[in-house]
Amino acid sequence: MSSLYIKTVAFEGIDIIEVEAQVHIANGAPSLTIVGLGDKAVKESRDRIKAAISSLGLALPAKRITVNLAPSDVIKEGAHFDLPIAIGILAAMNIISIEEASKYIILGELALDGRILPVLGVLPTSIYANTIEHGLICSVYNGQEAAMSSSEIEIVAVENLQQLVNHLKGIQFCKRPEFDASVFNASGKFYGDFYDVRGQYGAKRALEIAAIGGHNILMYGPPGTGKSMLAQRVLSILPQMTPAEILQTSVIRSVAGELRDNTFSAERPFRDPHHSTSMPAMIGGGKNANPGEISLAHNGVLFLDELAEFPRQLLDSLRQPIESGYINVSRANKHVTYPAKFQLIAAMNPCKCGYFGIAEKECKKVPLCAQDYQGKISGPIMDRIDIHVQVSNFTPSLDDDGSDRGEKSEVIAKRVEYARAAARERYKNEGISLNSELIGDQISKYCVLSIKARDIMQNAIDKMDLSMRSHNKILKVARTIADLNKHDVIEEKDLFEALAYRSKLVVKG
Repeated sequence: MSSLYIKTVAFEGIDIIEVEAQVHIANGAPSLTIVGLGDKAVKESRDRIKAAISSLGLALPAKRITVNLAPSDVIKEGAHFDLPIAIGILAAMNIISIEEASKYIILGELALDGRILPVLGVLPTSIYANTIEHGLICSVYNGQEAAMSSSEIEIVAVENLQQLVNHLKGIQFCKRPEFDASVFNASGKFYGDFYDVRGQYGAKRALEIAAIGGHNILMYGPPGTGKSMLAQRVLSILPQMTPAEILQTSVIRSVAGELRDNTFSAERPFRDPHHSTSMPAMIGGGKNANPGEISLAHNGVLFLDELAEFPRQLLDSLRQPIESGYINVSRANKHVTYPAKFQLIAAMNPCKCGYFGIAEKECKKVPLCAQDYQGKISGPIMDRIDIHVQVSNFTPSLDDDGSDRGEKSEVIAKRVEYARAAARERYKNEGISLNSELIGDQISKYCVLSIKARDIMQNAIDKMDLSMRSHNKILKVARTIADLNKHDVIEEKDLFEALAYRSKLVVKG
């Protein structure tokens, strides 16, 4: 009779729970039993493991083999338990050394012919293994992902079970995969340049301010005015992610299964879900409490086109993550927290037909149609959007001489980086880097108004019936405009522009 254990992991969101694959072989009727609250994929692993070990020319001992995945009160999901269970059985059979195998965190799915297939969550597992000073064993197809976390962690990335057995026995050496920064690729989408959009200088200015301060923005106007084009080009003026942000974003993508083909990216996420998107797809959830669109947009942009067409309940579910930067996904058997620090960019028409305010095109139901359409978006959501900007119809000239195109994105991006650098320096002792992140006493400390601007702000509070949230958001946007204008304090010009971006209704009937 023999008993031993191999280390592997289970996932709770992006957090790691260490799991022991305990293998016990005893006399009795030949069987392979896996216990420990595993899902269907875990239960089915018995046949995959038997076939993979058979591919080595070996047969399981004619004894009772029991595998326990501990702790038993944690649900085990996924096929990545195949490989640690197989290694545990081979160690119990004295095919490989348990002392050597116990140096690693092991995960991988087994094919029937012994190949080791890629799995989800290798990046956060690699980070965890590094913190506990263990190595990592995974599929060769996850090698780049595993190497991304650290250049120091020992990684064994193999193609099949035979290679892994030979490596652990010292017969064959598997070279450690090295992370190659050249694997950072664009997402494949074309975002274009602000120069592509003719006219719309006011909207471009508003988007530049939003990019500097990380502010949420809503663009409204009739169809065909360039709202979607403008939103898609925001990435062209946002700075590249820092190494820490790249790692955070990649961890979420790893858990979501978006790094299977090593499609790493250093550019900020841009998620643009359709308005038919379900609640679990947007905020996270489903059977395995997977990350949703708002978490996949972490450190990037969440673009909601046709905002009023999204279900009201779905939009209201964004209230908490917009404010806190994270989302709690609760299910009957699982409670998971995902990061969700995104910049919301939304676009919508002023009414159902889209032409409210254009006399020759608007329908016969104005202004009620516009009020009903806008009423589909709750007040609390509108209150959380810092900047509201109208995108009016623009009639270009037939001669495209470039005079109505404005600046290229690279010119705007330099101003964005300069203003962001000023904010980073100002907040270096506060643990934040963007004006939109200011909270509590930080707002009064850093959003200092000039004497004339104070009078203007007091008048706005009295006349606009501002909520405290609206008041704070106006000050934070004004601080961003002051940075863009290179003002140490918020001047009246800065405040007037910030106030112009604030309204109770998108349009007033």
